[in-house]
Amino acid sequence: MDFAFDARTEELRAKLLAFMDEYVYPAEAVAEEQRAALASPWDTPAVVEELKAEARSQGLWNLFLPDAHHGAGLTNLQYAPLAEITGRSPQLAPTALNCAAPDTGNMEVLAQFGDEQQKKQWLEPLLAGEIRSAFAMTEPEVASSDATNIETRIRRDDDNYVITGRKWYISGAMNPHCKIFIVMGKTDPDGADIRRQQSMILVPRDTPGVTVKRAMQVFGYEDHSHGGHAEVVFDEARVPAANLIGEEGSGFAIAQARLGPGRIHHCMRLIGMAERAIELMCRRAVSRTAFGKALAQQGVVHNWIADARVTVEQLRLLVLKTAWMMDTVGNKGAHAEIQAIKIATPRAVVDIIDKAIQLHGAGGVSQDFPLAELWASARTLKLADGPDEVHQRSLARRELKRYV
Repeated sequence: MDFAFDARTEELRAKLLAFMDEYVYPAEAVAEEQRAALASPWDTPAVVEELKAEARSQGLWNLFLPDAHHGAGLTNLQYAPLAEITGRSPQLAPTALNCAAPDTGNMEVLAQFGDEQQKKQWLEPLLAGEIRSAFAMTEPEVASSDATNIETRIRRDDDNYVITGRKWYISGAMNPHCKIFIVMGKTDPDGADIRRQQSMILVPRDTPGVTVKRAMQVFGYEDHSHGGHAEVVFDEARVPAANLIGEEGSGFAIAQARLGPGRIHHCMRLIGMAERAIELMCRRAVSRTAFGKALAQQGVVHNWIADARVTVEQLRLLVLKTAWMMDTVGNKGAHAEIQAIKIATPRAVVDIIDKAIQLHGAGGVSQDFPLAELWASARTLKLADGPDEVHQRSLARRELKRYV
């Protein structure tokens, strides 16, 4: 087995690490200061646009998209160590590189399933970083861990579709630059095949009948990096029939195609978050004294740091294996591995960040360190893109098939 990164990956890693040191980390405090002075908390701090311009000039742009015509043309295996680096500053780095969810998943959907007009109107400005987008799937009135429960109605009316429903935790929707929603709903609610009832459709934000009602908090945080998470109401919102993505009934399949790369991208960034937590833990341990000796000399701290390092190395190997399988046998062939990393990575990274918080004491839960926000992000990923229990159920069934 060859565990070395190829030449292109090494080149991009070096550029990205330098970009993080020179631009991103110093911008973290600047972004918070600028945000406090903005008229709306959802406006974009000027430093973020500066980061985007610099990243694009350095060729650190759209690295997530394997389609060379639209993106950087990297494989999942090449992108994995780069996404990990951006995870060290999840509030800034992914956005700076135009590699932030939910735009990444939406761009993948449009690149793979959109027609030429949809690509021209929405994909091109997303790729250029000129607009942002949102993905409207989750609903408050049903258990959205089972996507077949979705109740939003997409009804055909001559040359239009009419959308009615209520969504929440719609990532990106609070951002004033969010111009387009990809909405999942039912075009055939009574269809015999429950996985052919759903469709996806493009709904511009300014469509009459679309109301962004409120921002949804995540453990008390308003996630500015994604443009917030919103409750959105679609009340007889009417759009042209040409806005349908693919064909009627293809929504569930498109969602699965979208979520595979999304899940591994989250796990790649989570490893970077864990590395940032380990770094902060070590810096704290060598700089603080308690009960007559440095924290770095305390046995329990040794255990935390050692366990964290072992865990991260294990997770990284599993994520890289999954990325390699996605490249070689496709997302469907790597389905079990994608589920495994989605179960293992958030769970383990939450624990690592928790230990780092513990080591920082009161500082760990404060705004003076990134740890509390990192913890909230990691803990949320035990739910996002399918809760742990759904993936465990599916993975266990796959294992049991060999014995039944």
